[in-house]
Amino acid sequence: MPSAAPSPASSSLESLEEGAPTRDRKRRAGSTHGPARGSLPQRPGRRERWAARYTIALLGFLGLAVEYSLRVNLSIAIVAMAGTSEVSVATNSSLDICPRYEGDAQIERKLIEGEFDWDEQTQGIMLGSFFYGYTATNFLGGRAAEYLGGRLVFGLGTILSSVIALLTPMCARMSQEFFIVSRILTGAAQGVTVPALFILMATWFPPEEKAKFGAFIKGGMQFGTVVTMVLGGWLSGSDQGNWPMTFYVFGGLGLVWGIPWFLLVHDRPEQHPRISHAELQYIQANMHAVKKAEVVSVPWRAMLTSAPVWACVIIASGSSFGFQTLLSEMPTYLANIQHFDMNSSGLMSALPYLCMWIFGLSWGVCMDRLAAAGLLSVTAVRRLSTGFAHYVPAVALVVMCFVDCNSTLAMVVLCLAVGACGSAYSGNALAEQDIAPNLTGTLMGITNTMGAVMGFIAPSVTGAITQGRQGSLGAWRTVFLVSAANYVVTTTLYMLTMSAQVQPWNHSQKSGDGREDPEGAPALEKLKS
Repeated sequence: MPSAAPSPASSSLESLEEGAPTRDRKRRAGSTHGPARGSLPQRPGRRERWAARYTIALLGFLGLAVEYSLRVNLSIAIVAMAGTSEVSVATNSSLDICPRYEGDAQIERKLIEGEFDWDEQTQGIMLGSFFYGYTATNFLGGRAAEYLGGRLVFGLGTILSSVIALLTPMCARMSQEFFIVSRILTGAAQGVTVPALFILMATWFPPEEKAKFGAFIKGGMQFGTVVTMVLGGWLSGSDQGNWPMTFYVFGGLGLVWGIPWFLLVHDRPEQHPRISHAELQYIQANMHAVKKAEVVSVPWRAMLTSAPVWACVIIASGSSFGFQTLLSEMPTYLANIQHFDMNSSGLMSALPYLCMWIFGLSWGVCMDRLAAAGLLSVTAVRRLSTGFAHYVPAVALVVMCFVDCNSTLAMVVLCLAVGACGSAYSGNALAEQDIAPNLTGTLMGITNTMGAVMGFIAPSVTGAITQGRQGSLGAWRTVFLVSAANYVVTTTLYMLTMSAQVQPWNHSQKSGDGREDPEGAPALEKLKS
């Protein structure tokens, strides 16, 4: 494929020609192929209080928070939209359902009356419909971002999904078919965004920083989940028929977020008009391990026969199935099994994701310091983080089968199961950037597509298992065991085939005109040619 600049040449030339020329900058920074063996590039000193890449990290965090708020809002709103169901007579025994208590007195289970008559299987389809659209656009988004730049693709995808969210309540009241279509389109708009954001991360953050910044940026998913479940539960439960506010509020926030994103974010360090000399030197000294400006043709044969690529696909599928089961179905479980009301269900559903957010950040900082001290290699960080993020939830989900009606113990175990997943942001969540920084968008498009497939399979499987039995302990035990087995099998396969090293097929050999394309060629010369 022909090489393409990630942004218009004129604006790039202006930003490059301000101050020292690119060739002079690179000569002062050292070789673009990285530091000499046995030494590590020095991070900018403490006098640099706010680096340009910090702005990208912060706005990336907030962008993912917006996206997850638009993804998760249905999980909490659907309890108010469809209500809670009565347990069938066949399963209505003291051993299979949890009684509801007020003080010491057992009372009848309080049902929530919904606006729509949707059964459990229909709800499962609706919860999963987002991922039909999300699956379809991941690969396209990855390749588009490699040509057009991550800034444009991520920004437009997030803003478009926000606009669709504002129209979703109207679609729901027109018909369930229109509602499902609106969720599919929301997913399609967001499908392009994660590969685009990963391209920016692969461009701006050297490997030794990714455990810390990767955990922070992807922590936006948990931040958005926590805020949405708490605020969405309050909005949906504050007044009957008030559930549309969960779509209006977060859709509006997405539009506001787009303003600073397009004003402050740039695709590449050498294009940034306000980047410091020290920060540019630091990033350029790691050019061997970050994404180059050139668009690399996809070596399909080498990539599809690479064991680390299949490791990424396996862990993306398994991790997504387990996580989406918890994400989509936790409010329903807490409402139907533990009998939390709408306000409590939203707050309690958010608590495990708050634990995940805090734990993920703490784990990332810890791994960053251990790697900087030379106590752990990048590969060791990835293995340890991935194993903890998946084996611990598997054990916790098995324990969930024995908590029965103890709501306090159920919340403790769920916090452990979801919280442990936060370490994945320093592990397998960075795998695509590790093995192929130049092809991060394409590779992330492939693996995220497989993960997205699990996103609509997981709620459909749960809906089929709990059909007519949402209040049944036995049905939910089956859900937990299926998810636990999935975690164990897929994580073990990943551990056997993973790598954290840049693969040989990552590097471009020729440019689009057939000439040799040496890595690290000055960006100014590339744009002028």
